[in-house]
Amino acid sequence: MTTTLTTAGAGPAARVAEADWPALAEELDAFGAATTPLLLDPAECRAVADLYDAPGLFRSTVDMARYRFGSGQYRYFSYPLPEPVAQLRAALYPRLLPIVRAWADRLGRPAPWPESLDEWLAMCHQAAQLRPTPILLRYGPGDWNALHRDLYGDLVFPLQVVIGLDEPATDYRGGEFLLVEQRPRAQSRGSSTVLRQGCGLVFATRDRPVRSARGWSAAPVRHGVSTVRSGRRHTLGLVFHDAL
Repeated sequence: MTTTLTTAGAGPAARVAEADWPALAEELDAFGAATTPLLLDPAECRAVADLYDAPGLFRSTVDMARYRFGSGQYRYFSYPLPEPVAQLRAALYPRLLPIVRAWADRLGRPAPWPESLDEWLAMCHQAAQLRPTPILLRYGPGDWNALHRDLYGDLVFPLQVVIGLDEPATDYRGGEFLLVEQRPRAQSRGSSTVLRQGCGLVFATRDRPVRSARGWSAAPVRHGVSTVRSGRRHTLGLVFHDAL
């Protein structure tokens, strides 16, 4: 179920369909993350960011400093999700599905993910993972997010997406998205990405397959956000498994 948020234009689901997914899959294989084209236009970005000030849409609010997660605040949406959030989650899932199934095959793991997001969420709910996980994050000057993984139970979807809602260097400075990957028998490899307004970054939730001397190995991955130097930064996080 969704709540309605009126927007103009082609709409998020249509933009997801128009993306070059074979090229994004290649980028994910090479780097563990891939940047999408525009998924939300500027007006849609502002509308989604403004939802932060409607606390009735959320099931919980987390103060990161309180839990030593960093500094800043984020909120988990409640069901029913706002329409653009639900549209994006449902449209992205089938595009990511072939990628995660290929990754599971390389690692010799089961691939339990069914064809539709509704079927997958039903499996999560049967496993007592009932709470929605789409998240809206707000950072101000000095805020940051520690390296972490978004794991909420035994059932995990291997990819997730974060979408920038503000324009870097205009609305805020700093606040780069950080990804750190531990290669087998090697030092960690880090990368940073500037999230353009309305564009998404697809990245590994827990680990990803990388080639090694013994074939394919799982490289653990964590993500975070560097310190925001000025302004305000909002992002929409789309996790495809629900939480305990």
